[in-house]
Amino acid sequence: MDYFDAVVLGVVEGLTEFLPISSTAHLTIAEKALGLEVDDPAVTAYTAVIQMGAIAAVILYFATEIGHIIKAWCLGLVKSEYRGQLDHRMGWYVIVATIPVGVVGFLAKDFITGPLRSLWVVAVALIAWSAVMYAAERVARQDRAERDLNLTDAISIGLGQTVALIPGVSRSGATISVGLFRGLDRVTATKLSFYMSIPALLAAGLFELKDAFKGDISVGVAVTGVVVAFVVAYASIAWLLRFVAHHPISWFIPYRVGLGVVLLVLLGTGVMTAT
Repeated sequence: MDYFDAVVLGVVEGLTEFLPISSTAHLTIAEKALGLEVDDPAVTAYTAVIQMGAIAAVILYFATEIGHIIKAWCLGLVKSEYRGQLDHRMGWYVIVATIPVGVVGFLAKDFITGPLRSLWVVAVALIAWSAVMYAAERVARQDRAERDLNLTDAISIGLGQTVALIPGVSRSGATISVGLFRGLDRVTATKLSFYMSIPALLAAGLFELKDAFKGDISVGVAVTGVVVAFVVAYASIAWLLRFVAHHPISWFIPYRVGLGVVLLVLLGTGVMTAT
């Protein structure tokens, strides 16, 4: 892997991490196009590592809100007057939502980074989860805002994150869909998706860091990918928040389905291999 590969993968990661079109799917396709071995442990690890650039973008973009959440959560541990505040509760919601994906991700790591890295899985997941996104928008009441969040929402969205461990589903697509099923408005569901991405993706990146340099991936290449992902992801976050305020996530369905169908055709005709 060279610096050109790092820039390409950084751009792909930054553009797709928070859009409901699956960053893993696009990174896998990009890696194949660049001639990289998608099931190579070093390449798989690198995919997780550059996500930290996208997470850094979330932290910077929501720095003020995240600071309030951390402060209220910490103070709430020792002062009861903070425990009813939304920021204190939000801290617990993020923690609770992270537990399912952390447990499943750890226990199924070899399966997720092995058999599930197949482009057959990616293609089917892109198409199949599009139906869920469509259903979520069809039943969405959007009558609950950020102040109405509760523990059941956090647990439900946390379970949604576990489904997104399947490449092609999309973590944001899964979490936003679950939020819509729960009656949350689209912007609240999207912001919650951003918040809950921080511990999950940061932990995955740190866990895979040791494996990212076992192949021919240099520190410079890794840093380049992270920096590019950060810059592009920051712009993507701002755009997505404006978009979901006025448009349903079902707008992404034609692209998801089209990409899935193209992949199935390429795989079925032997033009592209699955791994």
